[in-house]
Amino acid sequence: MSAKVLLIDDDEDFRASVRSLLESHGYGVLEAASGHEGLRMIIEHKPDAVMVDIMMETSVEGYGVTHALKYLDEYAEYRQIPVIMVSSIEESPDERFPMSPEAEMIRPDRYLTKPLDIPRFLEVLERTVGVSKGAAI
Repeated sequence: MSAKVLLIDDDEDFRASVRSLLESHGYGVLEAASGHEGLRMIIEHKPDAVMVDIMMETSVEGYGVTHALKYLDEYAEYRQIPVIMVSSIEESPDERFPMSPEAEMIRPDRYLTKPLDIPRFLEVLERTVGVSKGAAI
């Protein structure tokens, strides 16, 4: 069974490009255009990994998804799902908010910048999904 990746991004063209790439590499792909829709889909489909953009309807929507998934009780059974955050913002949450205790609450498992470096992205995804499924790397 192929790993399922949930793409949460309001950019339909970006989602279509990533979907095509992932499907060509054997991944199953789910899509959500907002953080709210993405959180609903996590509950419905329990993906193996979540890829989320930071800036969607609000400038911090992706952080909200990460926070909910990692810290809110209603998502406790989904905490093991790895989050790969993608953004055109060059700094990771730790770099953007170095002294903020809240940075821990929005820290993704992996952070990548747009435009995606395709070989690096595929490597990160493979390692991330492999770890979440308990595979040896």
